[in-house]
Amino acid sequence: MRPSYPRDALLALLVVLVFMAEVAWGGGDGLRAPTMWQLTCLVAGSGALIWRRRVPRAVAVVTMLCGAAMPATAPHLIIPDVATVVALYTVARHTDRRTAATLGAAAAVLLTGSYALWLPDHFADIHVVVPVNYVAAAVAVGDAIRNQRAMLEEQRRRAAEAERGREAEARRQVREERIRIARDLHDVVAHHITLVNAQAGVAHHLMRTDPGKAYQALAGIQETSRAALDELRATVGLLRSDDEPETRQPTPTFDQLDDLLGGFVRGGFDVRVTRTGPARPLSGTAGLAGYRIVQEALTNAGKHGTARHASLHLAYTGDHLEIRVANPARADHRGPGTGHGMIGMRERAESAGGRLTAGLRPDGVFEVRVALPLPPPIAAAD
Repeated sequence: MRPSYPRDALLALLVVLVFMAEVAWGGGDGLRAPTMWQLTCLVAGSGALIWRRRVPRAVAVVTMLCGAAMPATAPHLIIPDVATVVALYTVARHTDRRTAATLGAAAAVLLTGSYALWLPDHFADIHVVVPVNYVAAAVAVGDAIRNQRAMLEEQRRRAAEAERGREAEARRQVREERIRIARDLHDVVAHHITLVNAQAGVAHHLMRTDPGKAYQALAGIQETSRAALDELRATVGLLRSDDEPETRQPTPTFDQLDDLLGGFVRGGFDVRVTRTGPARPLSGTAGLAGYRIVQEALTNAGKHGTARHASLHLAYTGDHLEIRVANPARADHRGPGTGHGMIGMRERAESAGGRLTAGLRPDGVFEVRVALPLPPPIAAAD
């Protein structure tokens, strides 16, 4: 609560003038000048309002005492105590409800008792209940405004929190999208560059001894590089704005596994494939994850393995597809790479609701094993 003394001083002056008008008109038989005691009570009570925001409780007590003393200075006056009304409104507006109710009750009792003491008919005069009315109105209005301000402040706070939450969610989504795009770029570049390197090595080896096969290897390099460019263009296209038209390659699916294996074979890498169980479609996130995991596992086998062959086993069991990629390897033999491929495979498997394990077996075979969930089988129609 920030005090505003000029405005409160102006308000106090206005209350003094209202009080003086009430006192001058209160006789009912023409205007009369206020007495010294009346001026003292009304100036003291109204002047205290200058500090009503800084010490509202103390100001309310002062105005109540001055208001209770007013009937003693002029028993004929029945006037609303404007200073007490303003002070109690301030208490209800800037403090808690319990404090406002306590001071309001005290003001009602004190002012009613003062009127009953000094009025000629005492409690028989109906005017003794006048203070109760304006005290209750002041407390009720101040409390209502305080509740409204508190509600608006709570709404602003919640709106600010919601905005911060939306910004945090947007940043999280952007971060996840960057990680996903980086993972796709890693898979595409590592796979195709490995194949291009292998095909270039074959072409160089056969250039003099078997030009026909060397030509086939060069054609494979052209096809592999074209596929790499298409996938890179599709992935980088995700970074463009929505209003910029861009032709994008479809996201690879597990149904395109044979085309993927054909690329490895054309690059001189032998892949032996075995399948068990009735094949079922692997689509959506699991389909993309399965495709990329096989792609990365075979790429790693070509880079880090000790021989140019690997085995791929697909086992459809129950509600999971188990994928095993195995290749000869040694613990002391490692090709170039950053090590992010294994992390990416594990993240892809987990994002699809599966699990992945990998490691070098005692028989000198490095095996990647992943289990991905399958959709429930479609019931046959009667």
